[in-house]
Amino acid sequence: MSSSTSPAPAPSRRTRLGILGGGQLARMLALAAHPLGVDCVVVEPAPDPPAGPVAQVIPAAYDDPAALAVLATCDVVTVELEGVPPAALAWLAERVPVRPNPDAITTSADRWLEKRLLRRLGIATAPFDDEVTGAPAIVKSRRGGFDGRGNRLARTDDALAAARAELPDPIVEGIVRFERELSIVAARGVDGETRCWPLVENQHEHGILRRTLAPAPFGDDTARRALGEQAVDLAHRVLEALDYVGVLAIELFEHDGRLVANELAPRVHNSGHWSMDGAVTGQFEQHVRAVCGLPLGDPSALGVTAMLNAVGGLPDRSTVLAVPGTHLHVYGKSARPGRKLGHVNITAPDDAELAHRLAALTDAVPFVV
Repeated sequence: MSSSTSPAPAPSRRTRLGILGGGQLARMLALAAHPLGVDCVVVEPAPDPPAGPVAQVIPAAYDDPAALAVLATCDVVTVELEGVPPAALAWLAERVPVRPNPDAITTSADRWLEKRLLRRLGIATAPFDDEVTGAPAIVKSRRGGFDGRGNRLARTDDALAAARAELPDPIVEGIVRFERELSIVAARGVDGETRCWPLVENQHEHGILRRTLAPAPFGDDTARRALGEQAVDLAHRVLEALDYVGVLAIELFEHDGRLVANELAPRVHNSGHWSMDGAVTGQFEQHVRAVCGLPLGDPSALGVTAMLNAVGGLPDRSTVLAVPGTHLHVYGKSARPGRKLGHVNITAPDDAELAHRLAALTDAVPFVV
């Protein structure tokens, strides 16, 4: 039979990826998944979630039996937030692959459990609980705190006692006198292959991430290599210990030439948003690849990138897009102070040009808290 009359090969079936959570991270996961032949099914209780325009949304609580039954028909299930009911994750894991696994998610969702894990792996952390004898200290909710919420800086012993009483199930951490905040975002596949994006610098205002510089700037190559190797080593240790599959972020402090681990995030992370436009493979595509059992992509940086969060408002599109190398990502959320509504990635071939473009845009991107 000639090639012109040969039947076309049957197309591969599209993969169905279930996601617990329908916020902007699920939205960007779904956008990255579709070109790979992956369709996303999202469970989200909030009305009009950001993932709505790009994924099938089931409007239900994360532990709703009917919603979980639908997710159990997917090929694989993941999360866009760590604060999901452990019982729901356990039920799903008996019926469908859950990646990362439920133990990894619940450990990373609990500040006390994650600190114990890090210590067991020989990774430095801030002093915590019995190691903290008084103020100054930071009191955190063990579960659910983010963007400055669920945290209290106690400068006096009276304030420390009040914060302990106010926050549910708190953990107390000592103060780390760090030079700057960094993070590493890494991915591990089903086969155990691990890939890491470059170490990045994060700059916060009012407890909310304002900008990320990727790769993190260093004064010399020796310091860059030393801290980069430290970060990759500790990421490997955490991923292996948790038998992790997917993308994971580790928030870090730089202190006297070494890294101190602050928190884990068992999911794609705000400090990895730069990779959507500034790396060969972005974190959202990489997470889909990992959890769906596909080969991991190259996380290498393409030049240098700055990510600016738009908080409490959105920038004028024409102003942003008029600057060379800019990429605007809008989440489709209603505005209110302190809420992340989108971000801008600014790419450049070198540090000097990035600084020029960043200066032109910083004031144009709202940060209202």
